[in-house]
Amino acid sequence: MQLFSLRRRLQIHKANTSGPRVALFPVREDWHQAREAAGLVSSGAEDMHGGELEVSLLLHGAPELIRDGIEQDDHSAPERPHLLTLGMTGYTKNGIIGQPSLGTAAKGRALLDSLSRSAAAHLSILAGG
Repeated sequence: MQLFSLRRRLQIHKANTSGPRVALFPVREDWHQAREAAGLVSSGAEDMHGGELEVSLLLHGAPELIRDGIEQDDHSAPERPHLLTLGMTGYTKNGIIGQPSLGTAAKGRALLDSLSRSAAAHLSILAGG
């Protein structure tokens, strides 16, 4: 039985190395690297929606989309056990879970630079490099 299992794993492994390749991007590691490269203060768990990361990206790429006063809208909801059932409205009245007050255009640029480097690495692998 163990020999069959080992052979099956080797066949699956071999099957995963030929034929077309796909990539999911960005993956958790890409986001982690980007957050670190940009010097974000908040973690991915704290910064779920409308917080430091998203506001930073918008301040860099489309600052006209950021409404006045958003820096006053920080909202913490670290425990969200029923998010999929209740949705965002179960945890926030203003639609924000995070700290938009920490967002800056410089962080947004650093995030995009890091994600661009990560994307290039994924594309290189897909191209067979």
